[in-house]
Amino acid sequence: MKIFLIGMMGSGKSYWTKSLSKKLKTCGYDLDFLIEAQEEKTIAEIFKEDGEAHFRKTEAKILRWFREKKTFVLATGGGTPCFEGNMNWMNSQGITIWIDEPVDLLVERLKPEKAHRPLIEKLSDEELKQYLVDKLVERLPYYIQAKHRLQGNEINESGFAKIIKQYA
Repeated sequence: MKIFLIGMMGSGKSYWTKSLSKKLKTCGYDLDFLIEAQEEKTIAEIFKEDGEAHFRKTEAKILRWFREKKTFVLATGGGTPCFEGNMNWMNSQGITIWIDEPVDLLVERLKPEKAHRPLIEKLSDEELKQYLVDKLVERLPYYIQAKHRLQGNEINESGFAKIIKQYA
């Protein structure tokens, strides 16, 4: 079973990857972490030194490594589905689940993390909200292509279990 978690930053992709991989007794991966390991730089350094185009090509290349794996849970980056045909590729390979949390909740989760997130570190709380609204609008055409979407109180163990049960 190949599970790809997509959604905005702060939606809980990394958290649910850890939780699901433990429950399913399979490997869990974080795409951003793998990119940093491959490039031996932080995401911020890659964007600053090599540019977004290089980052997106590297991201797509590493994502394609998962073609060879039989079972895993993968937390993708918030923008991953929007580039290099990644959304179509993930849909062709396994189960895509969009974790769709409301923007106000994302803002609350991300406020204390701004210093560790280069795309939002210099934004005020008001600017952060507008940034997330704008990004969501931009990414929506890709996110809605996910095979499954969990929202609000569906985002829990039983919500994920219902989806996974369909493929067991």
